[in-house]
Amino acid sequence: MFLWQPRLLLHYRIQQQLTCRCVHSLASFQQVSRLPERKWRGVVFPFSSLEGHLDRSVDRGDFQLFHPSEEDLQRAERLFTPSAKHVILYTSSAVRMDHVPEIQQPEVCFIGRSNVGKSSLIRSLFSLAPEVEVRVSKTPGHTKKMNFFRVGQAFSLVDMPGYGHKAPRDFVDMVEPYLQARENLVRTFLLVDGSVGPQRADLVAVEMCEEFGLPYVMVMTKIDKVRPGILLPHLLQVQNLIKTQTKYCFAQPFLVSSTQFSGVHLLRCFITHVTGNLQMDSTTS
Repeated sequence: MFLWQPRLLLHYRIQQQLTCRCVHSLASFQQVSRLPERKWRGVVFPFSSLEGHLDRSVDRGDFQLFHPSEEDLQRAERLFTPSAKHVILYTSSAVRMDHVPEIQQPEVCFIGRSNVGKSSLIRSLFSLAPEVEVRVSKTPGHTKKMNFFRVGQAFSLVDMPGYGHKAPRDFVDMVEPYLQARENLVRTFLLVDGSVGPQRADLVAVEMCEEFGLPYVMVMTKIDKVRPGILLPHLLQVQNLIKTQTKYCFAQPFLVSSTQFSGVHLLRCFITHVTGNLQMDSTTS
């Protein structure tokens, strides 16, 4: 039935031998959890480092809706760790819906402006599988196709082309049909640059997600590039946008840094949860 599996396993073993597994020390939650508690919590839950800068009148509740346990984080990490029986790999690219691979497993996709750091974030999510090729360019707008990654039999992840002035010419014809017609799409992750806050193009993307009735999440990237005094107003702006102008967006915005791995472990856990691979008793999704 699965004639391709022996070839994939052989490819995996060869890549394991040829690839230098130079994994960042903060890529693994097991390593992060060995840090002093205040420090590892700041990495895993970036909002905890900002909370002290907030005015007392600000409700903290919506920033901590998804708060998994250490056990949950460890279980999620295992899903992002490859093995011979759990292969994580890039599978294909597509520019039209008739090129999109037909799969049954749950799927998540990442969209955002061309220079928001989308591919960098995906590479950090897959950092425990360095043999997975996620191309990251210094030139904004590098991603011109829909790139599909498979995480074993658990779920697939799609890196979408960036929108904005560097978007591919056929962006609308490529992306909108996918978002509207992809039946196994369980969550869209809308990335916003934390160093500049939501831009006009981001607001258009929010309107599109709302129009299509998509369950989506807003993720603020590059939080290591800006001081708390600048990041916080942008975070509050996003939170106000979610509260006042959205119906289908998850109430909690996520904060991430692809280089410092802040929030990456939490995002892995959330993806694992919304794809049905991690059951949690006390969370809203």
